[in-house]
Amino acid sequence: MTIQLPPILIRADHLQTYDERKAIVASALESGYTHIILRPEDEALRHLGRYTAILADGKNLMYSGERIGVLLNLTGAEEMEEAYSLKNAVPNLIISPENWKVIPLENLISRFQNAETSVYICVKTPEEARLAFQTMEVGCDGIVITPDGPADLAAFSGIRNDEYPIVDLETAVVTKISTLSLGDRVCIDTCSLLERGEGMLIGSQSSCLFLVCSESFESEYVNSRPFRVNAGAVHSYILCPDGTTKYLSEIASGNELLSRMPDGNLRTVNVGRVKIEIRPMLYIEAKAGGKTYSVVLQNAETIRLGTPSGAVSVSDLAIGDLVYVRLESGGRHFGHTMAETICEK
Repeated sequence: MTIQLPPILIRADHLQTYDERKAIVASALESGYTHIILRPEDEALRHLGRYTAILADGKNLMYSGERIGVLLNLTGAEEMEEAYSLKNAVPNLIISPENWKVIPLENLISRFQNAETSVYICVKTPEEARLAFQTMEVGCDGIVITPDGPADLAAFSGIRNDEYPIVDLETAVVTKISTLSLGDRVCIDTCSLLERGEGMLIGSQSSCLFLVCSESFESEYVNSRPFRVNAGAVHSYILCPDGTTKYLSEIASGNELLSRMPDGNLRTVNVGRVKIEIRPMLYIEAKAGGKTYSVVLQNAETIRLGTPSGAVSVSDLAIGDLVYVRLESGGRHFGHTMAETICEK
């Protein structure tokens, strides 16, 4: 069965001793990686956790008895020609360069653009990873981290930001705040402890998503819930790690969602539980770039929006206040961006 590989794989097949390879697998699992390349004889390492084990059988990469790719050690022009010959012949091609200074990465990327074969590059440092992702603007399809030891994986923790959609926040001016009657609101309980000011991007229009912050603040009436984002009405859009949007009504436990931290960095958080309950709602309208946008949230003082002065409770929000939003043009079709003219009110 052919599988879709993520942008980052881990190699554990290249080290000499079983204990070294075992340590890499354990460290990769602790770091949240789910696709790891093993030696065929390291079958026992499958039991360290639940993950996708890809077997390196010579040059062939095997999964469930099927060849899903080729691993090619690139030392010169002869191997480069072999790499070119594999275009559209295998689902995935992993290139392990002998010398990063001479690898013609631009040639590889240009040759395989729009091909049915995905190109992955083996890297040892975060700098090599960024180069692989950024060469010729489009970059390769993915990287294969090839660590010398478990400690090497820690340096790659920030590299995953390259996988996320662009989240440049702008300010919008609050123009209207009005109470609504009861509605179905979605409360997202994550598997992570969220920081003060950290939140998710949510809105009634996909072209404008508001930064709805976590319930990490203490309240006079209730204890903090630092794992929770009270996200708003069921019709709302929410931004996902792959750049698509979902309706809040679609979110379920086990999903991955995008969270923006106070310093602007992004991370993926897992949903542990979703609660949809009937609550009094609040309509907030804001204007940016000459257009008007809105978000519908629960009418409760624990709900906060991101602003230039920090996370502000909706009960304290006033007309004329600035709030953070993410703007984009075009529309969405099944969560994917579309270059089309659309009017959402």
